[in-house]
Amino acid sequence: MRHGKKVNHLGRTSAHRKAMLSNMAASLILHKRINTTLAKAKALRVYVEPLITRSKEDTTHSRRMVFSYLQNKEAVIALFREVSVKVANRPGGYTRILKTGNRLGDNAELCMVELVDFNENMLAAKEAPKVKTTRRGKTSKTKTGAVAGEPIEAKVETKATDEVTEEPTTEDSAETKE
Repeated sequence: MRHGKKVNHLGRTSAHRKAMLSNMAASLILHKRINTTLAKAKALRVYVEPLITRSKEDTTHSRRMVFSYLQNKEAVIALFREVSVKVANRPGGYTRILKTGNRLGDNAELCMVELVDFNENMLAAKEAPKVKTTRRGKTSKTKTGAVAGEPIEAKVETKATDEVTEEPTTEDSAETKE
């Protein structure tokens, strides 16, 4: 039984598993996004996130520690130059796993692993501010009581001008004719 054992062995020996995770981590850092199975992606996330955290402090010791895991000089350079700059103020959660379906041959769950701060489509969607609305009334109102996109003062002024002018509207005149 495997009670309390947290490492997914992925059906490989330890040397093969370490080499595979090292190669996948280097590819993720260089290309910012890779496609793989869900089990490998979850193992990769545990492997690569501490390396990204270590890259925030650019010292010789941290570079050597990261290189001992990655064994790829270009990946270490990209990690410390590009990735660490973008994730400098993020407290964790540097990777995102998006499920993409099942593989035809063996029905394995496939997914895409990407670095969070490098997806331009999601970053552009996040920057657009949303108007807060409630679902209580018939009109969409914000917490201040104004109709969405209309300032409160304009609403008050329109009410004041409606009260001053007591001319019958077209609807009122149509009702009086009937």
